[in-house]
Amino acid sequence: MVSRDGEGGACHNGFGYVGGVEKSLYTKKKDKNWTSAVFSYPFYFSFKLFELLKLINMNNSEHTIGVNSPKVMGDFGGHALPGAFFITMGLWWYIKIILLYTYKKQARICYLQSKAFFQRTENLEGIVFLGMVLTGVTCMQIFSESKESQLNKLLRFHHLTVYLFFGLWALINILCFNIRSIPVFLTKLMLANAFLVNAFIFYNHTHGRQMVDILVHQLLCLASFLAGLVAFLELLFTKSIVLELLRSSLTILQGSWLWQLGFVLFTPIGGPAWDLNDHNNSLFLIICFCWHYAVTYIIMGVVSVAVTWVVKWKVKNLCPSEFGLLKNAERDEESEEEM
Repeated sequence: MVSRDGEGGACHNGFGYVGGVEKSLYTKKKDKNWTSAVFSYPFYFSFKLFELLKLINMNNSEHTIGVNSPKVMGDFGGHALPGAFFITMGLWWYIKIILLYTYKKQARICYLQSKAFFQRTENLEGIVFLGMVLTGVTCMQIFSESKESQLNKLLRFHHLTVYLFFGLWALINILCFNIRSIPVFLTKLMLANAFLVNAFIFYNHTHGRQMVDILVHQLLCLASFLAGLVAFLELLFTKSIVLELLRSSLTILQGSWLWQLGFVLFTPIGGPAWDLNDHNNSLFLIICFCWHYAVTYIIMGVVSVAVTWVVKWKVKNLCPSEFGLLKNAERDEESEEEM
């Protein structure tokens, strides 16, 4: 929102003056500060998102579910924020895979021009994901209770351990694409370890909990274990687009299920609470887990159509003289690519 001060007509928009006397200063600093803004805004908005989710959960760290049920430890924000991170990771991987595949199929002649872009995205991927991990760890430490029980501390360290392994993967991802002596396959190995540790941690995260609470965590462990298994198979079958797509879908599933888990355990929008000892709720959530996976593939299909259309349009406009040769190039190189 822009407002105007005084007679000089200087304008400001909440981030600093952009008009009048300060306009030239802003213009000079704009090019120098854009890099820091790109990396600072994700931290800022992630922090604000976690703070908002914390306010939604009015009971802060404990919530009573059902009649005569013990209190559920944790909060909605602690599940929604990593869920948003997993959804972002899965969608980013999927978009990158579709971009790479579409450029190869639809724009073979222009593909060499896009190699530098994909190399930069690999490096940026590690930086952004490392920022997500640091944001999650910071939010957990800031919003933790000052007088929490020993059990709550241990459960919080469960989450921090998961963040630790994904942070190691992001760090290795950055190093592998900047130091040539480090083998690239190490990134897939660390990613597989991160998913498998995530599954192991949350499988043992439900000590003394109710039936429904245990079930939703077990389903989360199933998705994480399958994602880790697929990431490990990518070490054996390199450049397999099927495995990459499967890993992306399972990562998105983990993110969406973390949001579902938060709504089941903490009901942040109000309404009747879930009975965590009801067998019917367990049966329904098993079906709901399958629905989440189906919706994941619907979203991936829509994204695939949109990305493919954008790439075709871009190739047609950037390489109009070569666009007519694409079909012939595809026929000539089809057999060689299959070999």
